[in-house]
Amino acid sequence: MNRLLVFAYFVESGLLLLVAPWSAFWERNLFVAQVPAAKAVLTNPFVRGAISGIGVLCLWAALSELAALFAERRQARTLEGDPPRPAGV
Repeated sequence: MNRLLVFAYFVESGLLLLVAPWSAFWERNLFVAQVPAAKAVLTNPFVRGAISGIGVLCLWAALSELAALFAERRQARTLEGDPPRPAGV
């Protein structure tokens, strides 16, 4: 159950970090309005790409968690004596 929650967190944060820097919301936020120097940094395509890259890493971590969850379930099933199901069934 915990792995499933971690998976959901990584997917949500990964998608947010992947998409948010390229949305209109990114240019109209409190930090840009309060600190004009922040606008030059936050609207820089390299910074946006770096943040999107962190989002991709989060999505990769989500897939890794999902794979670990399935491997854990498969191992528990074989330890119980249940034969593994063939692929594609």
